[in-house]
Amino acid sequence: MVLSDRALNRALLSRQLLLSRVSRPALDVVEHLVGMQAQEPADPYVGLWTRLARFDPGELAAAVASGAAVRLALQRSTIHLVTAADSVVLRTVLQPVLERQALGMFRTRLGGASLPELASAARGLVGASPMTFGELGAALRERWPDADPMALGQTARALVPMVQLPPRGVWGRSGRARHGLLDRALGPDPAPDGLVPRYLAAFGPASVADMQNWSGLTRLAEVADRLLPSLRSFRAADGRELLDVPSGPLPAEDVPAPVRFLPQYDNVLLGHADRSRIVPPDAAALFDQDFHWSPVLVDGLLRACWRVDRKAGRLHVRVAALTRAERAEVVAEGGALLGLLVPTAADPEVVLSDR
Repeated sequence: MVLSDRALNRALLSRQLLLSRVSRPALDVVEHLVGMQAQEPADPYVGLWTRLARFDPGELAAAVASGAAVRLALQRSTIHLVTAADSVVLRTVLQPVLERQALGMFRTRLGGASLPELASAARGLVGASPMTFGELGAALRERWPDADPMALGQTARALVPMVQLPPRGVWGRSGRARHGLLDRALGPDPAPDGLVPRYLAAFGPASVADMQNWSGLTRLAEVADRLLPSLRSFRAADGRELLDVPSGPLPAEDVPAPVRFLPQYDNVLLGHADRSRIVPPDAAALFDQDFHWSPVLVDGLLRACWRVDRKAGRLHVRVAALTRAERAEVVAEGGALLGLLVPTAADPEVVLSDR
């Protein structure tokens, strides 16, 4: 069976809970999505608001404050918000990715530090007192004075699982990105066989290249071959083989896709090597090399972007070739988002500009 880009778009939106908001616990959704990008502390809150009916940011804030949800480096060595259980599952599988990427960037700048010694020193420092990576790098440089402190800190982060500690990531609060040790031991088996079906349930149907782009793992074709008897197979319009879990929904191509405001970094836009199912060829022109704007999906595609001016109580939206009805829907959904981000705004306003 051949699936068009539009069919793949609707499948992705359905699995990402972007076709209709759902009533589910926040952490259930975080787990279903296999983690959420969290480089910007507010991003998971916006990402859940756009997916959940009657989302209460206090629910996620309480989970972060209690440690039921944690923030740490995972897919593509970027900060993700995951459940406490997934912090061990995902970090175990992705540990080789983080180490490979860190050494590829920093190996020559470690000043002769051996990796076991560096890991042991970092574990002792962070275990004694939470630190920012800047503080950790400076402390490690006292032992290896010829090293680049940033290289020491970033490599230590890859070698030693660390989590960003509250109040960082708690809604309505702020704090420096201080890190403590992940309080659970990693598992012994790094085989990614369990990760692939979870990825497909949230992002499929997808190719092996898509899986590798999302995770940073390599040699997933071998994993796909092992799992093939339990998967189903499709073809993309260009002939690529796409794999899927048997129960993955495949909505009709004509299912309406409502406007959805996304956080600045959302894996729905980063989860594939071939992003044509959701990113049209001219989408980059919306950002004009200013990537501090965040994406907006219109009819399921990246066709607008937004940023908030909290002081003025305004949400600015750049749009590209939208109909009058689509513009009205963007304004309505943007107004609802403004109510989440700036609930005390005296005169909230959504301002559209054409791009």
